[in-house]
Amino acid sequence: MNLKAVLEGLLFVVGDDGLTIDQIVDIMEIEEEHAKEVLMDLRREYEVNDRGVRINFLGNTFKLTTKTEHKDYFQKLITNPQNNNLSQSALEILAIIVYNEPITRVQVDEIRGVSSSQMIRKLVAKGLLKEVGRAPMPGRPILYKTTNEFLDYFGLFSKEDLPRLAFASQEITEETDLFLSRYKEE
Repeated sequence: MNLKAVLEGLLFVVGDDGLTIDQIVDIMEIEEEHAKEVLMDLRREYEVNDRGVRINFLGNTFKLTTKTEHKDYFQKLITNPQNNNLSQSALEILAIIVYNEPITRVQVDEIRGVSSSQMIRKLVAKGLLKEVGRAPMPGRPILYKTTNEFLDYFGLFSKEDLPRLAFASQEITEETDLFLSRYKEE
């Protein structure tokens, strides 16, 4: 088995979360020295000029990142009007944030059930979201809100123009039994 290919795939899958050397050892079931050797070999392969990504050591984790010398092209990609269509996940994240702002990424992840870190970063880069401070909880995570550009993008004058959510205005007094709901099988 090609351990460099496995490690490359792992780094791609975890994205911004990155992997610690202990996680690499645990997941790949190899000795720490062997893990470091595989990681350094892969890292050297990425350092050549014909590659667009590299492996960086950031925040006590190894992460697959783009090369800074190509940042002008990445910026064009983000600001190109042809690339301004929003995916389903981007729309979900924006809806969660606009109805719950300010909110942390972890809270968005809990609502969605999947990681939202990369998409939140893209939405910040597009100017639809902004960082507005830190939450007063352990780790002091970043709080996010929508921007005026968000309103412009969706043709809204203010957040009051957003549709009201039905469940937000209803007071829930007791737990609903799914088996007694109107969706009973007949």
